[in-house]
Amino acid sequence: MDIVRRLVVIVLFDGVDLLDVTGPPEVFSLARRETDDAAGYEVVLAAETLEPVTTGAGVRILPDLTFEEAAGRSIDTLIVPGSVEVDSERRVHAIVDPELVERVKTLAARTRRTTSVCVGAHLLAAAGLLDGKRATTHWSTARQLAADHPEIEVDADPIFIREGDVWTGAGISACLDLSLALIADDLGEAIALRVARQLVMYLKRQSGQSQFSVPLEQISTTRRIEDLRHHILRNIGLQLTVVDLAAYAHVSDRHLTRIFKTELGMTPHAYIESVRVEKARNELESSDATLERVATVCGFGTVDTLVRAFRRRLNVTPTEYRSRFRSVRTG
Repeated sequence: MDIVRRLVVIVLFDGVDLLDVTGPPEVFSLARRETDDAAGYEVVLAAETLEPVTTGAGVRILPDLTFEEAAGRSIDTLIVPGSVEVDSERRVHAIVDPELVERVKTLAARTRRTTSVCVGAHLLAAAGLLDGKRATTHWSTARQLAADHPEIEVDADPIFIREGDVWTGAGISACLDLSLALIADDLGEAIALRVARQLVMYLKRQSGQSQFSVPLEQISTTRRIEDLRHHILRNIGLQLTVVDLAAYAHVSDRHLTRIFKTELGMTPHAYIESVRVEKARNELESSDATLERVATVCGFGTVDTLVRAFRRRLNVTPTEYRSRFRSVRTG
């Protein structure tokens, strides 16, 4: 009996991000090791020609087949990575090659499900595959994606988003999370978790998890708002009302709210909650503190408030988060 494998085609082109190309094959190969399913996955790299392709990291990779050859096969999963350029002011821009977009459009028509990793979402968008859908990409090019394609609901926070048979993944290492999610969709959560352990990934992140931590967000802000952010971080266990923050900044309550909305895109309350959730995540991952203790030190006050904030922002409870993402400590 012929063995039927799920064909995974990864789009390859000059300047492509290296990890976005090499990460998914490692994940899919481990899935075959962790299951008795002899079929498993067949992962191939497709390019315009069979000549070596130079990635953005300078590493050369050989394609397995051409785009035309790939279009003649029945594709289970199409993975579209991306590439970027950085201007003189160190601003990152996704590169969109019209000829490559047409190739992606042709391959997607032969595919059961189409996915993008990192800035590959810009290629899917240009191919019209994200119209009317919610999608994510690397946070550094999210504004570009939203500006170029207003018909798409761009959400830069999640590490991946599924919209029917179209999946979009966030930046760089999130290609591993997306690949694990695809395996879970095909073979179940148990296999995906076993693969995650083989990858020595301490956690299998869910789609709702944020791409980056609040205190590390690279946001262009004024000195006043930076001072407020540090003040919030230093005093996160306190009540921190708008009145208190306004007094600290020597502005009115209304003006404080305007500052936060203008420079951070959210209300003071929303920002404070995001910082508290981030601190709580760190506590849950790295300590044995009770939920009551976590709620107290992070400024939530009660466990109920902590739980509601986690459900609202991460779509999991603190207990579920700890069981999934708890770092293993020895000794």
